[in-house]
Amino acid sequence: MTEKRSAADLVMESSAPSITVASDGSGDYTTIQAAVDAHPDHGTHGLPIRVKAGVYYEKLHMDKPGIHLIGEGAEQTIITYDDHALKRFPDGSQYHTFHSYTAFIGADDFKAEGISFVNSAGPGSEVGQALAVYVDGDRAVFRGCRFIGHQDTIFTGPLPEQPLDRSYFGGPRDGAERRKLRQYFEDCYIEGDIDFIFGSATVVFKGCEIFTKSRLTEAEVAEGHVNGWITAASTPEDIRYGYVFMECDLTSNAPPQSVYLGRPWRNHSKVCFLNCWLGAHVKQEGWHNWNKVEAETTVNYAEYKSAGPGAGRADVRVPWSHILTEEEAAEYALSLVLSGEDGWKPFE
Repeated sequence: MTEKRSAADLVMESSAPSITVASDGSGDYTTIQAAVDAHPDHGTHGLPIRVKAGVYYEKLHMDKPGIHLIGEGAEQTIITYDDHALKRFPDGSQYHTFHSYTAFIGADDFKAEGISFVNSAGPGSEVGQALAVYVDGDRAVFRGCRFIGHQDTIFTGPLPEQPLDRSYFGGPRDGAERRKLRQYFEDCYIEGDIDFIFGSATVVFKGCEIFTKSRLTEAEVAEGHVNGWITAASTPEDIRYGYVFMECDLTSNAPPQSVYLGRPWRNHSKVCFLNCWLGAHVKQEGWHNWNKVEAETTVNYAEYKSAGPGAGRADVRVPWSHILTEEEAAEYALSLVLSGEDGWKPFE
């Protein structure tokens, strides 16, 4: 098991070449975007960008390969913005989901350590979807980071082939060629309420805390309303792995039996929880079909050795999900899930 890394461990030695961002003017730049814009486009060999403690109110657009952001700890280095789906452009059109991001990561080999990404727009009932990050690059790595929002906190690209409810998605990658993307989150904290981890990439979450916010009134709780859904994967049919959670803790301040592990944004959604602890907020049946009966025969929803009050058993989970055998669980080894054709190993 990977050891937890302290904030101090996440910061590179001060003698190493780097670009420094400090809001008080003591660094090379006062904003992260300025440092990114000045970053040499050297792929995986670019200089790391060291971001000092502070709150950076910025909407970041990062589309150079090899960007490496290093904070001074996720509780100290905070990037926040407050765009949201119901916000309007000057012409009156809505932002919709994919313009709402705090940070857009659109190139390969991105890394972030010891940083918080926050969308502070508010609850989805008031502002609609509001992304903390829109990750549309391959081999992206996040370590010791926090992701905080309400509805749709983390989007892991690419976009599905087409929207379900209109003719366009909007946002920076609408209409772009779809690629096979892989991403890795280690020792991170992820917070939201509705579909707050969603998208099409193959992603491993290892040793993370997945916190579901309570969003219900007492009356709604009494009426048995659903508090939320953790995942809404849109895994393409030809991709073997979607979201894989390893040794994660699923926590919440939501009522017991009020949160689903996931529902299919697209019908070939794939999500697996391995050796995870599940709190009492997780509903006994585990998974929801999003009123798509046909998806019950195409999704791949699975668990292995869940623990805690919300842990799954074959006799209580929906019959179209799976409790894996030891042999089946072995097929979800990190080296298999993320390796791809290039043998990528972000966990070593």
